[in-house]
Amino acid sequence: MKKGEDLLNDENLELFDIRRLALLVEVVEQGSITAAADIMMYSPSAVSQQLRKLEQEVGQPLLNRRSRGVVPTEAGQVLAGHARKIVGQMRAARSDLGQIAGLKRGSLTVGTFPTLAGSFLPLVIRAFKKRYPAIGLSVRSARFDELVSDLESGVTGLCLLWDYPWNRFNDEAIRITEVFQESTVILVAKGHPLADRDEVTMKDLRKESWIVRAEAHPVVEVLQRSAHDAGFEPTIGFLANDYQEAQAMVSVGMGVAMVPKTAVALQHPDVRILSLGADAPLRRVLLAQRQDKVYAPAEVAFHSTLLEIARERGSDYL
Repeated sequence: MKKGEDLLNDENLELFDIRRLALLVEVVEQGSITAAADIMMYSPSAVSQQLRKLEQEVGQPLLNRRSRGVVPTEAGQVLAGHARKIVGQMRAARSDLGQIAGLKRGSLTVGTFPTLAGSFLPLVIRAFKKRYPAIGLSVRSARFDELVSDLESGVTGLCLLWDYPWNRFNDEAIRITEVFQESTVILVAKGHPLADRDEVTMKDLRKESWIVRAEAHPVVEVLQRSAHDAGFEPTIGFLANDYQEAQAMVSVGMGVAMVPKTAVALQHPDVRILSLGADAPLRRVLLAQRQDKVYAPAEVAFHSTLLEIARERGSDYL
């Protein structure tokens, strides 16, 4: 194989014009100079002129012209095959360079929800900012409906959502990727009779008073479904505004709580976390992006970083 310097200094080596090769590929695929000209935004005469110059460079005919279009000669077929690879590689090179340029500037806004913002997402942000320090990253934490609305309106480039088996998220306009699954756990005070156990069942908790999130928070439905499956109606003893408040009330014996595992990334020192085993409701954490847009380089990079961290740390939440 010749080295680069040898190739450049070889006067007998003809390097074909990449634009003419691209025209040849389009003409062969379309079977028509006129159709190829429309696609490539040239006039038919300009395409014919460029192909004649390419034939001169090659030194033999590349196309047989017929009354209804053109067909490649054997040489044309061979050159078109090579040209497809060359043009494809050039487009890939342009795309890669564009990605690099895009990651040296710009901004990205990500939507998320509170439990993930307080647990998993900071791990992703740390890795992303280290790799792409020039990208301005902002985060919006909101309720589910607001997250979807912000994504649809373009306020955010991508967002994190969640769903449960009985209510899968489905929107044809939004592409979703599962990031990881997380378990639902039980919180009890350190002095609770069940605190020395690692795992409990909902039937063990049928007589408990429950601390839940206020304002019809989704965890209320998770509790009700789990309790109904175990044959009882949960008694609600306290409505908390956030999970830190819920943990504080659990810690002083005001009741027990059911929470997604990401909610206790910062665990209260006087609270024990108990597993529900195989009966624990699982929720999916999802990455959502609009289907109808071309993803910016920063979005692609964030998507890749997030899934990489999820592969490393996602099992922490089961």
